[in-house]
Amino acid sequence: METAEYLQILDREGRSLAEAAATAGLDAEVPTCPEWRVRDLLRHTGTIHRWAADVVADARPGPRPIPDPPALDGTELTSWFREGHRILVDTLAAAPPDVPCWTFHPAPVPSPLAFWARRQAHETTVHRYDAEAARGGPVSPVATDFAVDGIDELLRGFHARPRSRVRSEDPQVLQVRAADRDAAWTVRLSAAPPVTELGALPGATAELSGPADELYLALWNRMPVPKVTGDPELADLWRTTSGI
Repeated sequence: METAEYLQILDREGRSLAEAAATAGLDAEVPTCPEWRVRDLLRHTGTIHRWAADVVADARPGPRPIPDPPALDGTELTSWFREGHRILVDTLAAAPPDVPCWTFHPAPVPSPLAFWARRQAHETTVHRYDAEAARGGPVSPVATDFAVDGIDELLRGFHARPRSRVRSEDPQVLQVRAADRDAAWTVRLSAAPPVTELGALPGATAELSGPADELYLALWNRMPVPKVTGDPELADLWRTTSGI
């Protein structure tokens, strides 16, 4: 996907998140994020938006700590979230394509700017789903190609980092397959961080599969995995250890 596509999605999803949060109310529980209420969701996502915008705007070559969320509430919090989302979209849209800023996981992308546009588009989409879950009623769809892209970022990005807790003392192979696209990943588990290869390779202990949009949300632990074949304990291992 192109950077411009990510920016369009980020723009739309952030506005949808704010609208769902306003309808739900700040006291509403977020069923997909236990112990959170909508105000916590806005504080978290808004903080990440401003943090990411600062990294790109300052062309920071190294890590920048994520600040503590603000103690804002009520209409001040909602306005602060909307403003921070707008700052992020505008910052990414105005940044030079070759801006030399820091990134934090190894999922393949053509540039740091593409990394941040992609990362924030997925960050905001998952939390938009959280806001709509808190609101109740129908949720907005996740486009199939974007869902496939997000699965790839999660498997070959987040869970390629040393901090991934998805480990197995006995080597195992987990296969992930988007049933409505020709897309599959082979995740090799061991006592070290997972190693993910593109494609379906032989020797899988278990397979997690389903429509890309459902599988995307399931791998982010927002819903059950649509279909599990093979060893169900491996699916449980993912569910209990893959939280970011």
